[in-house]
Amino acid sequence: MFNCEALSERWTRAANRIAARRAALTLAPAAFVLQPEPRSIGCPARGQQICDGHLNVAGHPLDTSTASIWDANPPDEGSSAALQGFGWLDDLAALADPAAQAHAQAWTWQWIARYGAGAGPGWAPDLAGRRLIRWMSHADFLLRGQPPAATKRYFRSLARQTAFLRRRWPAAPAGLPRIEALTGLLYAGVSLQGLQGVASTALAALAQEGARQIDEDGGLAGRNPEELLEVFTLLTWAAQALGDAGHPVQDAHWRTVERIAPTLRTLRHADGGLARFHGGGRGLAGRLDAALAISGVKSRRPGGRAMGFARLGGGRTSVIVDAAAPPEGAASEGAHASTLAFEVTSGRRPLIVSCGSGARFGADWRRAGRATPSHSALVLDGGSSARLSGDVRHPDRLSDAPRHVPVTLSRTARGTRFEGAHDGYLRGHGMTHVRKLDLSADGRALAGEDMLIAVEEADRRRFDQTRHASYPRGVPFEIRFHLHPEVVVDHGALSGSGRDGVSMTLRSGEVWVFETDGQIALSLQPSVYLEKTQPEPRAAEQIVLSGRVLDHATRIRWSLAKSDKTPVGIRDVAGDVPEPVTQD
Repeated sequence: MFNCEALSERWTRAANRIAARRAALTLAPAAFVLQPEPRSIGCPARGQQICDGHLNVAGHPLDTSTASIWDANPPDEGSSAALQGFGWLDDLAALADPAAQAHAQAWTWQWIARYGAGAGPGWAPDLAGRRLIRWMSHADFLLRGQPPAATKRYFRSLARQTAFLRRRWPAAPAGLPRIEALTGLLYAGVSLQGLQGVASTALAALAQEGARQIDEDGGLAGRNPEELLEVFTLLTWAAQALGDAGHPVQDAHWRTVERIAPTLRTLRHADGGLARFHGGGRGLAGRLDAALAISGVKSRRPGGRAMGFARLGGGRTSVIVDAAAPPEGAASEGAHASTLAFEVTSGRRPLIVSCGSGARFGADWRRAGRATPSHSALVLDGGSSARLSGDVRHPDRLSDAPRHVPVTLSRTARGTRFEGAHDGYLRGHGMTHVRKLDLSADGRALAGEDMLIAVEEADRRRFDQTRHASYPRGVPFEIRFHLHPEVVVDHGALSGSGRDGVSMTLRSGEVWVFETDGQIALSLQPSVYLEKTQPEPRAAEQIVLSGRVLDHATRIRWSLAKSDKTPVGIRDVAGDVPEPVTQD
């Protein structure tokens, strides 16, 4: 079958190559007018690991002990992009010792020699923008001790990449890639001699793109919290660069920043990390706090709702629920079947999580991470509440997804209550999933209730037909609660309660207890934690409640509470597990 999308991608790559070769004819500016300050946060420990010969890009380890990093063979397109984007330069600059500087300088000038004339995989608008930001931000680190001839090659390459971006930024995919391209172009415009016209073009386009991609409630169509953070970070960096250069920030640009900041605060857990939904991770350590501080925006989203998520907070505990239908159309290509899934964090320690995006670990892991069983949600008949489309033109888009997702978030005498429902199981089984969560004001107790209900007469007929045709013993369901890998679990009957339960100990020393009324099977099963800062999936566990739907209404109650032995205030001094080397 004729594939228009594949043809479009080939045309885009060809146009990028042509523009890159044309850019190679550009004359170099003489110097910086203003050098931007480094904004990105590097990690000295990762920088040391790079110097020791170990670099992890997009979840894949590369041997950097050879003469050139560019002799390494990235296993996939994502790894190649991470290498070409120069995110690893942040870590070498953070280490900033002679060995780190020698590596950074050698690999940068090797890139110029090998790819600077327009060859290779790094000539895509978003990668060029990302690379320009790093090169200019770390110019002192790169140019220190370099001879005039090397400095001239550096500035010539900056000019060529700027000329490429000037022609090709509109070809970057909408959203984060285009924001990256425009931010890089803006950096060049305010920093390099003779490029003030470029700055004006980039500034206007960046303001327009931010207004187009960020809705009135400060959210992205794809509902990926980490992607929203990256867009926000780039917009704040651009505003800082403009301010440093004495240029005004457009009102539209700043209004976009002001819309996003309250949304990110709603999507932030008690430990400072973001909710892990729709392809997003927790965010690089420190990036969210730094971006919020730079923006100066202090407001919060009223009502605890933002970008289709609901946040419950009490004491040191946060609960974040996916409280809307998945994205539609092109925006759904990274979306997950996670409606009514939730996460729980206590203080600095995640407790109940989503498995996360498996994109860094290959197509199979990516597909598995998008399914409902990879979330802390109810799974009916082993399936997902949304499915991948069978359209060969758009195989990654979701279809048959929930569309009616009524939600209320309210205050009660004891705390905060979430009530929501979705119709993702209506078409196949005639069932509506209803979830209620009650978080106490002190954050020490979370009471949950999940229901499967055939609401209308037509729904009841559909359920009866499905059950009698295929499930005479009832339609199977599971309620899954994925636990963070650092949670230590002890499963056993709770003394004197007559209830089945699981005791969970966090690294902080807190003990949490999960209980049911004993009327439903409870088991511990293997799980995985998929995080891009790790070289491979981490083993974890999940609590699974299993049962069968026999009638038109089924109700399951469960509770999660801190043990009475856990003090109200606990000093969390346990060290965090160090992150291995990784780059975006």
